[in-house]
Amino acid sequence: MLYIFAAETLLFTHVIFVGFVIFGLLLILTGKLFSWSWVRNPWFRVAHITSLAVVVFQSWFGVICPLTSWEMALRSKAGDAVYAGSFVSHWLTEVLYYQAPEWVFIVCYTTFGLLVLACWFWVRPRSFTTRGNHVPPN
Repeated sequence: MLYIFAAETLLFTHVIFVGFVIFGLLLILTGKLFSWSWVRNPWFRVAHITSLAVVVFQSWFGVICPLTSWEMALRSKAGDAVYAGSFVSHWLTEVLYYQAPEWVFIVCYTTFGLLVLACWFWVRPRSFTTRGNHVPPN
C-alpha cells in the first residue's frame, strides 16, 4: 500500500509540474496583457524556463523523466500496472486516444520551449536586484 501511495504522490507531483510548465506560459502571457507585475518575478521565470529546458533536453536525448521512472518502479514493486514510454505520451494516449511517433513530442516540446524563450524577451522578468513592483520597459 505504501508503494501505491508513493506512486500516486509522484503522479500528482508530475501533473503539478506539467501544469506549471503549461499554465505558467499562459499566466505570463495573460500577465503581460493585464500588467500583472508578479509574472515578471525572476524566481518564477527562472523556475519556469528551467523546468521546460529540462523537458526539452530530455526529449532530445531520449531520456525518460525521472518522475516517470520512479513512479513505474514503485507501481511495479506494488504489483500494480506500469506503462511504457514517457509520462506525457502515455497520458496523452490515454486521455486523447492519440498515438504519435516520439519525434512529434520532441517537436512539440521544442516549439513550446522556443515560445517560452521568446516570452523571456517579450515579457522581461525583473532583475534579481530590483525591489518592489518595478516593471522593466519593453
